Amino acid sequence: MNSLFSAIILFTRLPLWRWVDIPRESYDRAVVYWPLVGWLTGGLCALIIVLCPPCWDISIVVTVALLARVLLTGALHEDGLADFCDGFGGGHDKDRILAIMKDSHIGTYGVIGLILYYMLAVRALSAMPAWVAGLAILACDPFAKLCASQLTNILSYARPEGAKNRISYTRMNAAQIALQLVTGSAPLFYLIYKTGPLFGLAAIAPIAVCASLMLLMRRRIGGYTGDCCGATFLICELSMLLAVDIIWWSAP
Repeated sequence: MNSLFSAIILFTRLPLWRWVDIPRESYDRAVVYWPLVGWLTGGLCALIIVLCPPCWDISIVVTVALLARVLLTGALHEDGLADFCDGFGGGHDKDRILAIMKDSHIGTYGVIGLILYYMLAVRALSAMPAWVAGLAILACDPFAKLCASQLTNILSYARPEGAKNRISYTRMNAAQIALQLVTGSAPLFYLIYKTGPLFGLAAIAPIAVCASLMLLMRRRIGGYTGDCCGATFLICELSMLLAVDIIWWSAP
């Protein structure tokens, strides 16, 4: 339970640390519960999209839902995406890429990356009926977190000095990976149940994107960083949302 609480503390702004004393070692296993935290962040978006008055324009509702998630997470993943785009866009070798990603300032690549992500995410969700968009974000958020968390299990940490938050995620054992698969995939199966088996194909997109990003990270910096995890989550989620959108409008 401590590891779950540590995941909520790390990946959201909920102040559980005020009431729960978490052992230091629990944070090293927090990534195991990242998909489960996706139930919370994706569920918040889904509730806003589904429960907002039908008189509201769907694009406004989707924007409000994504804004609510940013407030809940403290823009943690968006910060990672911006740093990732700046580092890999402007760096020519490992040392330069890592130095750029460590810089707190945002550059041109980061700004463009965030703009493109939100333009495509809002457009993809707005193109679907509200109930489908709600189910889609509820499924895509945990599944994308499931994919992104595999970076810590497959790659080594890229910085020799370790993470700046001094947390070193331990590699997951078989039982922990199984738990991740269940918590990350369960909302997707609910989407399939409500919309049809064809929507299961949407899972191919984030898996392929995650594998491609892992190869890029291994080649350019020899591993991953926290920014890489946040960026991978958002890019995988976007690819899955776009896949769901395509399937919705292509299905007979």
